[in-house]
Amino acid sequence: MKVFAPESKMFTLGGVFYPTGHVFLMFPSAEEALSAEKKLIDAGCDGGRISLLTPQDIHEKIAAGGMNSGEGLPSPGTEGATALHYEQLAREGHHALLVPAPSAKDTERVMRALAGSKISYAQKYRHFVIEDLVPDTAH
Repeated sequence: MKVFAPESKMFTLGGVFYPTGHVFLMFPSAEEALSAEKKLIDAGCDGGRISLLTPQDIHEKIAAGGMNSGEGLPSPGTEGATALHYEQLAREGHHALLVPAPSAKDTERVMRALAGSKISYAQKYRHFVIEDLVPDTAH
């Protein structure tokens, strides 16, 4: 696993987090996130490409840009609301994994590997579409 290092291609022109071709998964604790990472590696995912995000990372590197998405350039979707939700979960101590999953088959493999895991929120970022992968059961 690697420490999350944001890349410019993971953000829109307006600075909103939008990592196309990735699954963003949130877990209630660091332990749950690390357990999920092990399951993903066991399922054949490249552990060197999975990023762990702490609550501080989520706040500083992800949510901050989305919460300001109403300023400047118009937003085509609900990125601001998504950023607020990420921020709320991070304030409750949730950690996240960012997993490359460019194809639908990759996304299915990720979600199959994590069946039964305590996922608090999961989204797949596709071109122009953010797909909820599990119901939001955190609240």
